[in-house]
Amino acid sequence: MSRLKDLFKKSANVQTQEVQGEGQARESEGTPSVPEGLWVKCPKCGELLYKEDVVNHYYICPKCGGYFRIKAKTRIKMVADKGSFTEWCTGLVNSNPLDYPGYEEKIAQVQAKTHLEEAVRIGEARIDGQRVVLGVCDARFLMGSMGHVVGEKITRSFERATEEKLPVILFCCSGGARMQEGIISLMQMAKTSAAVKRHSEAGLLYIPVLTDPTTGGVTASFAMLGDIILAEPGALIGFAGPRVIAQTIGQKLPEGFQRSEFLVGHGIIDGIVRRENLKQTLSGLVKLHQRNKGYCQFLRINLPEGNKEEKYSRKKRKEKEMTAWEKVEAARDSKRLTSLDYIETVFDSFMELHGDRAFRDDGAIVGGLAVLDGQPVTVIGVQKGRNTKDNITRNFGMPSPEGYRKALRLMKQAEKFNRPVICFIDTPGAFCGIEAEERGQGEAIARNLLEMADLKVPILSIVIGEGGSGGALALGVANEVWMMENATYSILSPEGFASILWKDSKKAKEAAEVMKITAKDLLELGVVEQVIPEEVPACKDNLEELSKDMKSRMLEFLEKVEGMSGEELAAQRYDRFRKM
Repeated sequence: MSRLKDLFKKSANVQTQEVQGEGQARESEGTPSVPEGLWVKCPKCGELLYKEDVVNHYYICPKCGGYFRIKAKTRIKMVADKGSFTEWCTGLVNSNPLDYPGYEEKIAQVQAKTHLEEAVRIGEARIDGQRVVLGVCDARFLMGSMGHVVGEKITRSFERATEEKLPVILFCCSGGARMQEGIISLMQMAKTSAAVKRHSEAGLLYIPVLTDPTTGGVTASFAMLGDIILAEPGALIGFAGPRVIAQTIGQKLPEGFQRSEFLVGHGIIDGIVRRENLKQTLSGLVKLHQRNKGYCQFLRINLPEGNKEEKYSRKKRKEKEMTAWEKVEAARDSKRLTSLDYIETVFDSFMELHGDRAFRDDGAIVGGLAVLDGQPVTVIGVQKGRNTKDNITRNFGMPSPEGYRKALRLMKQAEKFNRPVICFIDTPGAFCGIEAEERGQGEAIARNLLEMADLKVPILSIVIGEGGSGGALALGVANEVWMMENATYSILSPEGFASILWKDSKKAKEAAEVMKITAKDLLELGVVEQVIPEEVPACKDNLEELSKDMKSRMLEFLEKVEGMSGEELAAQRYDRFRKM
């Protein structure tokens, strides 16, 4: 077997029709003949593979995990229900606006070789029975570049999707704007972006999936304008190519620069989905966004019976009252339940979305899409770590500006799709480092306060641990704010209070009593609407019990705001804070 493989490795003609013309190998004349379609060469590790193994493995190398570029036709088969794809916008005629020599002939040659009209195929399809507009760019056609026909096909499809109220899923793969069409190609960036904007304003879902490569003018237009931006592993994604950047600035680029994993870490895209999971992920997202309206119909069916009585009996239970300082210590306890503990237990499912789309994905704030007894919601939480490594990732629960901007991005997305927002607050305060000030920490917090005040969907915020100053309030402008019994919520830490007013941080215990920072104090002051009892301080042992109680309260809250318009919700939120 090894001798046979060695023989085939001497041949450069190892690409099948599936991957020919995709920049992974070139034919070489005069070499030994290999049966067409039997072997393929991995674009990453160079290993010679049986084509059948590659096909059965979603065109992923079984040796190194490298991704093959695939035809638009193959992509459609992978994602759409069998026989459901109907292509739109066919028959558009190419032109040569620059009178570029040989351009018409080049187009004709590529069309004959690939059997494609242009670099994108787009039309209506079904994914698990759900109607969508599905588009796929094909790198075999002039590297998927965007000329005026590509721009026209995408624009017309978004316009029709808007008319028919359909979500759009677009697999992007492109070298950018098409040079042979010059300024006309550049104008397609604005044209497609305007069509995406109209589709978005109609409250419709758009998911671009970025594949290898997505660069240039496509990246700087429709590829980066989705509600949820996904990518395949290892895909090259960027505006200027890495070679151009390296030659221009003369610096060594970071390892993995402009790959999809790099973009998640830098807050540019929401997440990475493996090819074998794409159909299921896309189907789930489309289903979730189709069920946003009329969420309270799920509540009456699923609201557990007897919870009100159970809750009342818990309120009546009396335990030894902890001092304010003891509650400060309980709120800070490293074993205390975190936002992710509640998110993973209270909700039926959760898909985390990443990044502020500008600079970084702040690990101190987690957020994404969740389902609460059939109702889609947006969940956001400040997340602490439990060990040194995790605390470094989470910055000890102290969000940076990009964390607050990520939270606001998700809240505005929730408003677009009419999803309630549920926030979990547990932070000693916003990060106060030099870099946070350089990136506008104060502006980021202020912007959240401004936008949350007028958000047209219900907002519920729960202080589960520490509620430290403006860093907590940035997620606390809600229709209702609740606290766990052993949580705290304050203008700053007791140590800081004592240091400023009494010039002695050692008087923190006394300060905790004076500041009225406990849930009981704040309920009496009207700062919070509910206190969630803790028979013992929240920990893994009572997670299920606390989550069950919390879930029933959330369902009651959503039932209470049923029927309120967006304007009424915003007005109620305004009045709530206006009284303070």
